[in-house]
Order: sequence, then C-alpha cells, then structure tokens
Amino acid sequence: MDLPLLEDDLDQRGVIEPHLVVRPVDMPDTAVLCFFPEVVDAVGAGARRIARLSSERGSTPVWETAVDGRRLAVLHPGIGAPLSVMFLEELIAMGARKLVAVGGAGTLVPELVLGHAVVVDSAIRDEGTSFHYLPPGRVIDADPHGVAVLRCTLDEAGVPYVVGRSWTTDAIYRETRARVDRRRAEGCLVVEMEASAFIAVARYRGVRFAQLLLAADSLAGEAWEHRGWTTARQAREGLFRLAAQAALAL
Repeated sequence: MDLPLLEDDLDQRGVIEPHLVVRPVDMPDTAVLCFFPEVVDAVGAGARRIARLSSERGSTPVWETAVDGRRLAVLHPGIGAPLSVMFLEELIAMGARKLVAVGGAGTLVPELVLGHAVVVDSAIRDEGTSFHYLPPGRVIDADPHGVAVLRCTLDEAGVPYVVGRSWTTDAIYRETRARVDRRRAEGCLVVEMEASAFIAVARYRGVRFAQLLLAADSLAGEAWEHRGWTTARQAREGLFRLAAQAALAL
C-alpha cells in the first residue's frame, strides 16, 4: 500500500528543527522522562526549574535535581509518542545525552503482578512517529548498553524484574483481544504508547536511552483490570529512583 508512513525522506532535515524552538540552557547531560505526575511534582517541590517546554496543553517544567551530588534533569513527557518525542527532541537539543524513561504499562501476561519492573529490550512499532526517524520495520531493538545498565542497577538494588518486548500503540481504546493475542504470541510482555518511538529518536540523534516500566493495569485476562496502579505510590517513586540511578550510569 502507498502509505505516507512509508515515504523515504529520512535523509532530509525537518523544516522545523528542535534547536529553532528551544532556548539554550545550562542543561545537565542526563535526564529522566518520568510519566508519574506525583513523582515529578515531588521532585519539582525541591528543585530548580531550568526550562519550560511548551505545547497546546500548556507549559511543562524541566526540573534540575541532584542525585549523589550529580546533576539530573527531570520532566513529565506527556502521553503518547508524538508529544513525548517532541519533548525528548527538545531535551536533546538543549544538551541531554543520556536519558531514561520510566512509566507504567499494561501487562499482557498474567505473571506480571502490579508493580513488577520491566526492562524494555525491544518494541513492536504499532505507532506512527518512529517511521519518521528510521526505515519501516516491525520490531525495533533497544540500545543493549541501556538494557545492561538497567539490569545492573536493578540487580544491585535487589529488585525483581523481567527483560522483554513491549507493544507500542497509538490507540489505547483499540487494543482488541485478537491484537493482544497476536502481540503476546510475538513475545510482548506489556503494552504502552511511547517506547518504539523513543528508541528510534535516540538512535537517530545518537544519544543513550533506556526505558524502565512498571507493570500496571492488566489486559492478560478476558476482562481489563485497572488494579489501582495509579495509586501505587511507593512502587512508582521507587522505580523513578532506580531510573535516575541508571541514567547517571549510562
């Protein structure tokens, strides 16, 4: 099919490049993109705001905090690949070179209980953003170095985790049972909305990137289970702290 997503113009520059949008700032080279709003708010309460990123949903602060005496930028990247990638691009343009994303994901397998940690080592590209950064393909592999750093960080902390594939999709309300079953057969453990695009952008821009996910709601059974994952405050904060440590070790 003659789809726009398959047009080959990857060697051309964008008309709007991120350095035309964001101002240069004294930016740490390490950043965490955290999808847990209460965690980002807590960081911001004791941190210095170094930038504000803008979109139609308003302004998004970029906070600078310190972990073990080292500088770290933290922000909430929004929801979904297009907005999250826009913020990722802008962080890179401001100077970030080592980045870890941390957030929740729906489980596709019953053994992933609420709060279990998942290290993303590959993703199914069921979204549109990544195709503007890399040639078409079904699966994208994460940076092995980033995977190794996350594994080492979790091992040292004694935190149980699994390493595996995620299904990245744009359509949260079109995760049909047949599609869930197909993705599970392809080895996907979880489903979320950004991983494959994040990996593609990091590779395109030549920066280090890794992603850590919290097993959240469940699509593993016949009926969807919310499992109260948005109130699992301790697990969410703990995973953020591990992501910050991993980012500094990238």
